[in-house]
Amino acid sequence: MQDNGRTHHAVAELAERQHGVVSARQLVALGYSRNAIAYARRSGRLQHLHRGVYAVGHRPVTWPGRCLAAVFSCGGNAIASHRAAAWLWELTDYRPDSFDVTVPTRRGHARSDLRLHYAPLIDADRAAREGIPVTAIPRTLLDLAAIVSATRLERALAHSEEHGLFDLRPMDALLARVGGHPGAGRLRRALALYRPPPFTRSGLERRFLELVRRADLPRPSTGFNVAGYELDIYWDPERFAVELDVYETHGGRASFESDRIRQENLKLQGVEMIRVTGRRLDREPKVAIERVAMLLAQRRRQLKIVPQRTRTPPAGNV
Repeated sequence: MQDNGRTHHAVAELAERQHGVVSARQLVALGYSRNAIAYARRSGRLQHLHRGVYAVGHRPVTWPGRCLAAVFSCGGNAIASHRAAAWLWELTDYRPDSFDVTVPTRRGHARSDLRLHYAPLIDADRAAREGIPVTAIPRTLLDLAAIVSATRLERALAHSEEHGLFDLRPMDALLARVGGHPGAGRLRRALALYRPPPFTRSGLERRFLELVRRADLPRPSTGFNVAGYELDIYWDPERFAVELDVYETHGGRASFESDRIRQENLKLQGVEMIRVTGRRLDREPKVAIERVAMLLAQRRRQLKIVPQRTRTPPAGNV
């Protein structure tokens, strides 16, 4: 097919959808011959980026365009992954200067702007973001776990939750399938934070009171009412409360706001309150109760209270 105005228009439309870049394979599918591609390069309509990959026109190529060009240059089954995928999914706060691309088989693509990875991916591992073939969220997090610190992995998981992208089930399915991946162990440990704790609310209260007993702290009241608020755990002389949380979150923005107002109102009544989660009691019970003991002692010093080994919990409400 001749290089004509209709073909130019089709190429321009394709480039618009693909951040200004096209592959030679796509140009051939639109009717370009090798000679037509060579002529378009000489005339400046196509700018060479990589072997078989071009920018259309003279506009600067954006980061997503350069990422897609890197993927195109690695073949039809190539896909953006690792740091590049994490940036596309908005899981990281830093944009990589080079591009991670995963391909199914080893091939010679050594370049300074490209980090090649080799892995057989299934359909569940693949997605698209901004028109760029990219690893799906679970696979992106798994790959990221192998190359970043535990802190950065935890931050990426938090970002996925903030953007409504987090789903534990496909991550568990992926881990069951690729248990030998170098990031599998790290990802499992990071995901422990998102799993339901082993306590019900009543079980959590019993567990906490047992830790109080073992730490030889004064026995607190439970279900005590202050200013219309029922407190899970309360030391009346110190006016110190512990809220026991079965889950890290409480179901959305409204609950988030009401919890803060509750804490402010209790503060105005002279009550200090902290939160202890079931997950924390499960993971580090000794550290959690030691911190409670330290804060309780600090509160006594503030109020100039002489500690007693045992006290009878108060009756009634404030």
